[in-house]
Amino acid sequence: MFSSFFSTAPPTDPHAPNFHPVSSAHPSSELFGELEPKDTEWTCPGGFAVETQTFYNFLEDGTSLMCQVIHSAVGVWYPTIQFTCKIYNPNTKEKTWKSINVTNFVTPPPGLDKRSSKADEYSITHKSKPGTEFPESYTITANLDNDLQITLDIARPASAPGFKVGKGPTGGFSYFGPDPKNAEGYVIHRFWPQDIATGMLVHKGHAIPVKGPGMFVHAIQGMRPNLVASRWNFAHFQSPQHGGVSAIQMDFTTTDAYGRKGAGSGFVTVSVGGLVLGGKLAAVTAETKWPDEEYPPSAGVISRAIHSKKAHDADTGYEAPTELVFRWAAPSVVSDAQGPIDATLTVDVGAPDAYKGLIEKVDVLAEIPYVIKTMVNYVAGTKPYIYQWVNPATLHVSLPAGIIPGVSDKAEVEGTLYNEATFIS
Repeated sequence: MFSSFFSTAPPTDPHAPNFHPVSSAHPSSELFGELEPKDTEWTCPGGFAVETQTFYNFLEDGTSLMCQVIHSAVGVWYPTIQFTCKIYNPNTKEKTWKSINVTNFVTPPPGLDKRSSKADEYSITHKSKPGTEFPESYTITANLDNDLQITLDIARPASAPGFKVGKGPTGGFSYFGPDPKNAEGYVIHRFWPQDIATGMLVHKGHAIPVKGPGMFVHAIQGMRPNLVASRWNFAHFQSPQHGGVSAIQMDFTTTDAYGRKGAGSGFVTVSVGGLVLGGKLAAVTAETKWPDEEYPPSAGVISRAIHSKKAHDADTGYEAPTELVFRWAAPSVVSDAQGPIDATLTVDVGAPDAYKGLIEKVDVLAEIPYVIKTMVNYVAGTKPYIYQWVNPATLHVSLPAGIIPGVSDKAEVEGTLYNEATFIS
């Protein structure tokens, strides 16, 4: 363990790139990396790392449901494992939030692989059914409190395969540090771009049926979270129209310490995403925004989350978005319907003192485990916040013929958008 104090490695150029984004690592024809079984296995990394499995779904009445398992490692401390659940009904404005530290976490459970896990309070079981309409699924059961129990089956359709950006074992990875092969840290996301949840929530003794579309993401931040990013954006759009439409995007901006010219050249934005059109995975997007360059108005591949209008939020101290524009563009990955795909979604979330569809402004330091809080040195005077919204939205799509039956050029798709804007520093 003392080797790190007496490094014999040659000194690195302080102006050498120390951030290697996945969004610049693959040509447009190789963005789609189909998930392999190992991609969604729990790795339970040591050191400073946060690994999550997160399921986002919409119920038939528009209710937003999120279930998440968080594995947090902090140096030599024993990892903290949490199960969190947030339910928000936009019709009644009722919000249910549970976060519990689980006990006796195990992966893999007996007889299963590491895509599954369990603890005293929950179980998540991965099931494979190759060659069927739904070739894989997760069964989730959780007893989070006396007033909240969850039983869900979340199944991925065969026509919407899971993906990462880029093929092979390094697909999906952005690396921090001068040498990607000996990285100081990394970020990785693997997605199911569309799934169907069925099951039941029992809340305060009332049974709530669950049936509706969603997405799944397995993610790892292999570094202290305050070093990984200064900002995050996330979009999750679903619609039952045109045989099922989904648009997802995950976007983060590095701190100033990591960029293509070493420390001080940071604030690099990495965005990855995907589109399901007509029930089929149609496009995978990835784009890098370097701080000394502007976004080109048009390009063969676009993946962007833009805060197109902002206002000062007195609650948090941040210049928070009042309007956001999400954009996706890439070549079609549908083999018999080739051509460019372009999609845009604009959402007006209102002013900070009168937000539309705001679920919550999450005070991150109030939610994360104490042991992590003591290890993460956030800049004095800054408080990380996550803004969470759910709103009706329209996705405007240009696409080649053959992807959506009866549509050969453009489509306007009405659906529901869940989105987050995270400010860390």
